[in-house]
Amino acid sequence: MQQPAQTEIAIRAKLQQIWGYQNFRPPQGEIVDCLLNQRDALIIMPTGGGKSICFQLPALLQTGLTLVVSPLVALMENQVQELHQRDPAFQRSVALLHSELSGWQRKQILRSLEQQKLRLLYLSPETLLSQPVWERLCQPDLQINGLILDEAHCLSQWGDTFRPAYYRLGAVRSALLKNKPEGSRIAIAAFTATADSSAQQTIQRILQLQEPEVFRLNPYRSNLALSVQVVWTPRGRRQQLLQFIQTKPNQSGLVYVRTRRDSEALSAWLTQQGYRTAPYHAGLSPDQRRQIEQAWIGDAIQFVVCTCAFGMGINKSNVRWVIHFHAPSLLSEYVQEVGRAGRDGKPAVALTLMSETTGWLDSEDKQRWQFFETQAQKQQQIAQQLAKKLPAEGEVGAIARQYQEGALALSWLHGSGQLRWQDPFHYSLLPKAAKSLLGESNKRAVRQMPQYLKTRNCRWKFLLTAFGFPDEASDLHCGHCDNCNRTRTNKIGDL
Repeated sequence: MQQPAQTEIAIRAKLQQIWGYQNFRPPQGEIVDCLLNQRDALIIMPTGGGKSICFQLPALLQTGLTLVVSPLVALMENQVQELHQRDPAFQRSVALLHSELSGWQRKQILRSLEQQKLRLLYLSPETLLSQPVWERLCQPDLQINGLILDEAHCLSQWGDTFRPAYYRLGAVRSALLKNKPEGSRIAIAAFTATADSSAQQTIQRILQLQEPEVFRLNPYRSNLALSVQVVWTPRGRRQQLLQFIQTKPNQSGLVYVRTRRDSEALSAWLTQQGYRTAPYHAGLSPDQRRQIEQAWIGDAIQFVVCTCAFGMGINKSNVRWVIHFHAPSLLSEYVQEVGRAGRDGKPAVALTLMSETTGWLDSEDKQRWQFFETQAQKQQQIAQQLAKKLPAEGEVGAIARQYQEGALALSWLHGSGQLRWQDPFHYSLLPKAAKSLLGESNKRAVRQMPQYLKTRNCRWKFLLTAFGFPDEASDLHCGHCDNCNRTRTNKIGDL
């Protein structure tokens, strides 16, 4: 069913009513117009660029439902809570569904869905494709305007590794439309802060975007100084971290590590040093995570020692520094995480600690990257072995019950062009396997991070080039990363 056209006056009035802004920041207005006209879109905007407004506003202006697929419970809860605080009326029309809700809460939201009271529903890919939710979404009289994929880079990072439901999202639109009145339309929009050309192609292909409008803002932040420091031993890594934090008294920050165990151990050590901090990872209970988030946002603790589970969608503008105690495996993760700093436009610092390149004295980084690559290779091998046993057509639930890694294998086969989804639950193996570029793409992505850490050129120039902004990168020397500062100091020394 076609939505009535929204006037620019009505759109801006709603923007001011809910968020207090009189005008959009480019290209927010164009994105809102695109989604109101139910056109597909791929949106790449830096962290803090105002992505959520771009899909929340169209959803709240329309009758019918907009689904927001989001990777993390914390991300969903923060966005929903913020809308509820902006207008109490949204408590009836904006909701979220996830596995950590009580049975009573789930029943209430499913009832609201059945009664068509919701305008925005946040949920994970796995929840979207769960039977109770899917059955209700397929009701012929339930009008669905759009499917929003928030943090869409997770599709290309996780879809063929440990969140296989992501790769089934491309079959959602056509399956839903089969149950809707003739002429119904469902737009799909993918939002992310980081996606290189390969990730963009993956997102468009997997989601089956139809002639999408593409909006791209480069990730460059003139107020964010990037730096890499080589450490020679595990003890030296801790001392370097401590020295850095000592130079930032009472400044809010984040310390990123890669594992839950590192989060717990490093937080305990820093607490012993007298700092107000806490560990944060996916193994904590929902109440524990919310308490830590609120303590950090309210400056009750100075910084959080966290895994990648922390940060997405949490709105804190005065973060002055981010330290990667361990470098992430992927450049896209790095840009996402350093983007938490300096969202208020004031100067901020992002420091990454890196093992010496031989790995003899501190092998942590080298072992981590090798583990990442080894795991990807194992998954490919399992998928290739399972492909020989799978029926030509089948249902994902049955395969997952029969084979421990069945769902992941199907996802990998899809990503490598050897499978298509008939609908989100049924697959067909292709008679002739297409040549797979997935493995090479993943290897290239893993190699980028070490290259970035070792580059002697402007770090922002490297990032802009890696994410597909060669024109902006061509003459860039940011003047505030460690390499630019080193070059400038050397030139002065030569005078």
